[in-house]
Amino acid sequence: MKNYILVLFMVLSFMACKEEQKTEVVETTEEMALNYKSFGKEIIADDAIAAKSMAEHYKAMKVGDSIDSKMTAKVAEVCQAKGCWMKLDLDNGEQVMVKFKDYGFFMPKNIAGQEVIINGKAYVNEVPVEELRHYAEDAGKTAEEIAAITEYKKTYSFEADGVLLVEE
Repeated sequence: MKNYILVLFMVLSFMACKEEQKTEVVETTEEMALNYKSFGKEIIADDAIAAKSMAEHYKAMKVGDSIDSKMTAKVAEVCQAKGCWMKLDLDNGEQVMVKFKDYGFFMPKNIAGQEVIINGKAYVNEVPVEELRHYAEDAGKTAEEIAAITEYKKTYSFEADGVLLVEE
């Protein structure tokens, strides 16, 4: 009889532990629910790849290559004139220059450091000196910094048709 009670106690203890683990997982999932503010085309957060994974895709691309993609990344910089472009960190020291399809929407100018999900077309581009200088001016760089730009630059670029901004 004692063995029967001991086995029953062990089974009940095991079941109680399993139930507690399920509750913790559910609570963690609920805590991770995020709210987004949408810009441009309405998109969903599902299936977005991490910036680090996107960096690997970019490394394999040549100038002129493009792929449809959805990625999540932190905002490094936003155009301070209108919010008409932003730069995102790729978690490998590189950045991607994001413009918005058909100049159809703008981002808030104060979102540096926040996370976004962008949807659209990723491509590799050679940016001419004049365009690089224009971006530097939009970013508020000094005249000396702008004048120091003398060569084109191969850049990772993205034309976003929709953006989700993670609300804090």
